[in-house]
Amino acid sequence: MKYLNYLTLIVFLGTHNLVTAQDKGDVRNSAPNIIFILVDDMGYGDVGVFFQNQRKAGNDLSQPWITTPNLDKMAAEGAMLTQHYTPAPVCAPSRASLLTGLSQGHTQVRDNQFDKALADNYTLGNVMQKAGYKTATIGKWGLQGLVSEENENPENWTAYPTKRGFDYFYGYVRHRDGHEHYPVEGIYRGKKEVWENDKEVSAGLDKSYTTDLWTAVAKKWITSQVSPKEKPFFLYLAYDTPHAVLELPTMAYPKGGGKTGGIQWTGKPGHIINTASGTPDSWIHPDYSQAVYDHDNNIKTSLIPWPDTYKRYATSIRRIDNAVGDLLELLKDLNIDSNTMVVFASDNGPSTESYLPGGYTANQANFFDSFGPYDGIKRDVLEGGLRSPVIARWPGTIPKAKTVDTPGIFYDWLPTFTNAAGLPAPVNTNGVSLLPELTGNGKQQEPSVYVEYFQEGSSPDYSEFASQNQGRYRGQMQMIRFGDTVALRYNIKSPDENFGIFNVVEDTHQAQDLAADGKMTALQNKLKAKVLQLRRPNSTAPRPYDSISIPGINKLNLKEGVVWKAYKGNFPWLPQVKGLTPVVQRNLKKSDFEKLKKADYDISVFEAYLEVPQTGKYTFYLNANNRIFLKFHEINLIDGDYNYKPGETLKADILLEKGLHPFKLYYKTNKEVPPEINLEWKGPDFMRREISTTRFFRE
Repeated sequence: MKYLNYLTLIVFLGTHNLVTAQDKGDVRNSAPNIIFILVDDMGYGDVGVFFQNQRKAGNDLSQPWITTPNLDKMAAEGAMLTQHYTPAPVCAPSRASLLTGLSQGHTQVRDNQFDKALADNYTLGNVMQKAGYKTATIGKWGLQGLVSEENENPENWTAYPTKRGFDYFYGYVRHRDGHEHYPVEGIYRGKKEVWENDKEVSAGLDKSYTTDLWTAVAKKWITSQVSPKEKPFFLYLAYDTPHAVLELPTMAYPKGGGKTGGIQWTGKPGHIINTASGTPDSWIHPDYSQAVYDHDNNIKTSLIPWPDTYKRYATSIRRIDNAVGDLLELLKDLNIDSNTMVVFASDNGPSTESYLPGGYTANQANFFDSFGPYDGIKRDVLEGGLRSPVIARWPGTIPKAKTVDTPGIFYDWLPTFTNAAGLPAPVNTNGVSLLPELTGNGKQQEPSVYVEYFQEGSSPDYSEFASQNQGRYRGQMQMIRFGDTVALRYNIKSPDENFGIFNVVEDTHQAQDLAADGKMTALQNKLKAKVLQLRRPNSTAPRPYDSISIPGINKLNLKEGVVWKAYKGNFPWLPQVKGLTPVVQRNLKKSDFEKLKKADYDISVFEAYLEVPQTGKYTFYLNANNRIFLKFHEINLIDGDYNYKPGETLKADILLEKGLHPFKLYYKTNKEVPPEINLEWKGPDFMRREISTTRFFRE
């Protein structure tokens, strides 16, 4: 094996002295239980405290409203995240980014790739397992990977939940099954499969409305984790409502909640839950069954009843609200309320889809202005398509009635939850922990909010939207947020196209393009470079900017060399080191390597600027005798952390402009053998070889 002068290490590592969640029982037992509740196609504006209560206070019958008393109470007992984004404006890619901690510039699942396999890498499931948690996912999955119709079962689904870090799964596997809210009596597409781990269990689920069914299973599973308690638990509870069919429940939500009230699992086939009686698709919440509104905004004409579709939608929202209240009551009954963090969110903006057959009007999102004060719906990267009504509750740790207005995005939750468990996030994640902002303790790192998406279609022409957003063609779209500002591109044909620049705090409808006068040339150039420096092309989701070389960084007064930072800690993965304090930091020179041979550290990170001689395609080759990871800019270029086979050579291509490009090389030591690292490259006019030491520069 050949070795680079600056990137060849023979380092003997000693024992760590950092106690983590896996080291001592008392530390692990103090880690909170975590529940992430995700609903399907519920708009930012559908939650009372986010928007609907404003409509109610206005008492204008031309603007009907929904109420969500339990979600409002949850917000009063925790934090509202008013500037939080979904990573994509449609469910599969949004959920993939949530589960992997990766942006849409890095995930395997992009655009409208439903049922595509979630990558075999770190997930919310397996990182929480490694942090000492029992894990479960209940409800809608849709990321299992496609197989032939006659051969669909957990054994053949490559990314089945139990193969992606979840100890327990109960729910719908296929994306399309989530369009139906009765597994047995589905009125849209008929009977659906429900799986419990490796067994199909739909037989006996008669009259089981999925909001109720998933809630009952979740309550049963949570209770089983508490008595006797061995480990903290992580639950990803993914409802398939209010999306699509808008089927109604069978009956009113049972009174009470928690351990003895609310929805209960009976275990009796044909009556598996206590609401599996009556008539499917029949019950409308009494607040909405006789609701009327001023359809023509004319006080002289009579009020008319809400159309059936909107009664259905409002009932579905209220049912979710009941379920959340029921679950929170259970935590109190089990005496785990103060040690359980609960997060509520929706996977994208509101939808106009309603799949019910015969006589139903389209589920127009502007009946309740489900998009809130923003423009855009599901499949738009305008604010209304991406804002999620996120609430986080952790009594005694997250202050009551807190408003978090720092921007954040779904892939921040993986590092947030590992942080809560006492660990830094894996290095591959694109997110940052939100705990400092949520709790008020520590320094909040700046999140990276980035979205890319493609869809043939147009935004609705709602009068509530700014004129330029009405009926706006989508095509290739891209969004990046910085401070109070969003940079936005729609229908991108060329990477040279400028961004629209909007202050979305003051201009919620994105009506005033601050760059319309063409005077923001420097900012435009910076943005065009930035969106290339934080993503990787994916051949299954081509973009107009995939073939553009990534610009370098302008830096002056650099010196030849590499910065070495060393960390101690028994981490189960190569960690993000932001927020960690290095025990050693040195500017490496050739003569320093003999000193490094006797070093006593667990993680090494090497930072430098690589001088690229000319613009073109470069191939990097990396191998080591333990886990290794290479980043260029914010790009995950070579991942040798997850399931890496020591000694295996990994390679990756990247388009780079001539100039300086920052990189970080992460390395985990095996205490049994001296570490070895080898990094080589191939360029437009030279074959594979070592990188000359004269190409590395440090600040």
